[in-house]
Amino acid sequence: MTSTIPAPVTRTADGHALQAVLLDMDGTLVDTEGFWWEVEEQIFHELGHRLEASWRDVVVGGPMSRSASFLIERTGADIGLAELSVLLNERFEARIADRVPLMPGAERLLSELARHNVPTALVSASHRRVIDQVLLTLGRDRFTLTVAGDEVPRTKPHPDPYLIAAGGLGAHPSRCAVIEDTATGIAAAEAAGCRVVAVPSVGGIEPAPGRTVVRSLEDVNLPFLRSLITPMN
Repeated sequence: MTSTIPAPVTRTADGHALQAVLLDMDGTLVDTEGFWWEVEEQIFHELGHRLEASWRDVVVGGPMSRSASFLIERTGADIGLAELSVLLNERFEARIADRVPLMPGAERLLSELARHNVPTALVSASHRRVIDQVLLTLGRDRFTLTVAGDEVPRTKPHPDPYLIAAGGLGAHPSRCAVIEDTATGIAAAEAAGCRVVAVPSVGGIEPAPGRTVVRSLEDVNLPFLRSLITPMN
């Protein structure tokens, strides 16, 4: 895939080097990573298999095709990838039909970004149908654009989703702050050249060059995000 990326700029019109904020969805803005695992356990129980707890760290944050394929291979369940993917999406949608719980600090952060007119993108490995349902809670108008896992040639951990989001916002990846909760999403953002804020939900994430690890979104605000992007001379 060839992505057209704008040339770097020193500062945005408001005087800050930060051009955009790109946010993951499951486990970052909404407390749904556990829901996905519950649905996976339920479906495989019905198929006569029990999922190992250690597998959760493998499937979390990944694209549906990778997670579903892994579980089919490990369990030997008699179900195809396409059929399982449909089941997972349908069960998950039913699971969040009544309420999608937000992660601590998510509402405040999204409101702050909107109040200051910061370009934002929701970048998720989840399918469009799931994203659209979650947006009923998050607020579609909170995001300049959204990128779904089934709308890109290669989803996370490949950089494509974040390159597409940055390009769609007219931002250079190095001037984007990405907020992610899993190693898979972090790998995608870092491969795209973005500055990453990790808010671990399942499993630990270690600090690294270009990566800052925080306890929760309650530790993240606009001044903090702006401080991560150093202006070019």
